[in-house]
Amino acid sequence: MKMNLVAILRVAVRALNRNKLRTALTMLGIIIGVGAVIAMVSIGQGAQAMVQDQINGMGSNMMMIMPGNIFFGGASLGAGAASTLTEEDVQAMVREIPTIAAASPVVRASGQFVFGNQNWFAQIQGANEKFPLIRNWKVERGEFFTDLDVRSADRVVVLGKTVADKLFAGIDPVGQMIRIRNLPFRVIGVLAPKGQSMVGQDQDDTAVVPYTTVQKKLLAQQIPSIHQAMLSSVSAQASAVTEKQVTELLRQRHKIQPGQTDDFLVRSLTDVAQASAQVTTLMTILLGSIAAISLIVGGIGIMNIMLVSVTERTREIGIRMAVGARPNTIRLQFLTESLVLSLAGGAVGVVIGGTLATLVSRVLGWPTLVSALSVLISFAFATAIGIFFGYYPAHKAAALDPIDALRYE
Repeated sequence: MKMNLVAILRVAVRALNRNKLRTALTMLGIIIGVGAVIAMVSIGQGAQAMVQDQINGMGSNMMMIMPGNIFFGGASLGAGAASTLTEEDVQAMVREIPTIAAASPVVRASGQFVFGNQNWFAQIQGANEKFPLIRNWKVERGEFFTDLDVRSADRVVVLGKTVADKLFAGIDPVGQMIRIRNLPFRVIGVLAPKGQSMVGQDQDDTAVVPYTTVQKKLLAQQIPSIHQAMLSSVSAQASAVTEKQVTELLRQRHKIQPGQTDDFLVRSLTDVAQASAQVTTLMTILLGSIAAISLIVGGIGIMNIMLVSVTERTREIGIRMAVGARPNTIRLQFLTESLVLSLAGGAVGVVIGGTLATLVSRVLGWPTLVSALSVLISFAFATAIGIFFGYYPAHKAAALDPIDALRYE
């Protein structure tokens, strides 16, 4: 049987080589189809990977708790109209919810940063020493501030890459003194570059200082308050449980009765990641489906050429049957030719699709990702196309009457 299959494959290749131009044109449909599928799916998967990387870069299983809508005199003042979160809320969450890995109050400000004759206006994030863990943000140079710095409200600052580059071109920022809102601060570290967020904001155009310093030194709050809280769950799987427990705890601490609206908002990056994954997956499937139409067109081309081939080789089929070839052998012969056409076209299509995806990435700057799965699926689809569209011509050849086939001119 093994020798028969090898012989059948040789006959198939020999038959296809008789008319190289026709074979190449027939393969063209499969080449275009597979190449289009590889390129489109690569673009879709690249976009999905980019979105996922950006979400992961925002924080490690991060969750934001923000002040919500409150009512005053029966009127809705809107979300964030009043500071309904406290440092004690954050401490209670860490103390009572075991699925929280780390949490930090957040106090935001902005101001002019001055070093020598250089100055730059940037956003200021006030947080505690858990900020790098929650945001999954490494310190590239120097170090991050400690719990002692937070409790002492020390005037220390960790700069984002953009701020450091603007103020300290060619100079090591660590250990330098700068002025923020005319107050002296010591630079103790520089954060690793994060790049742009999903909305196009430069995440590196920021600086992080102890939140107590922002409260007491920069904002001069008489009654210390926080703008929001951020926390990190122990795992992505635990995020839903953490969100539920945070909601229940804050409702209890804020004495919110059943049926009343929460005076806070909880936003989980896990929800954002899932929604983004659904959108990008749908886009990948849509692009792949559109490209797969080319494969079907290529399959129709194979069936058409194979029918022509059966007609041209009717006398040859009759001779083979007369000398003992069985209908199954004839059917297998033409199916093999169809498969060789589709698989050869698929191999060339994979190369062209991968090359096209690379060119799109380099020329247009779009992210692409050629995965082994997309290649396997394309080959599987090409094989199915070869069998499906090659079966009817093969069956027609096997069903020929030997006598009528020998008489055919």
